[in-house]
Amino acid sequence: MSLAAAVAQVAPLYNLGLVVIVFILFIKLFNTPVRDRRVYLMPWKLIFGAFCVYVIEAVLTVLRGQGVLNIPIHINGFFEVAIIVLFIYALLLQREHAAK
Repeated sequence: MSLAAAVAQVAPLYNLGLVVIVFILFIKLFNTPVRDRRVYLMPWKLIFGAFCVYVIEAVLTVLRGQGVLNIPIHINGFFEVAIIVLFIYALLLQREHAAK
């Protein structure tokens, strides 16, 4: 097995390991009491939504790689579009909030 094939097989599993760390950081962010009224968390909630879509995509990729699921690869494109839309909307909300 070549190095590229080995990395391609293990990378989705490492991604899920990093997902756990990011999930803990999001929970910590949302549980922090907001003392300042200027703190605007709505873009972060949208980014968390994009993160959840990424988690679903990563789990499906791992299950497809293990042979548990047999879904077409083009389904990942729909997940990517949803993630990009959520990121762009979060950026637009933040820009609108900063303009106030």
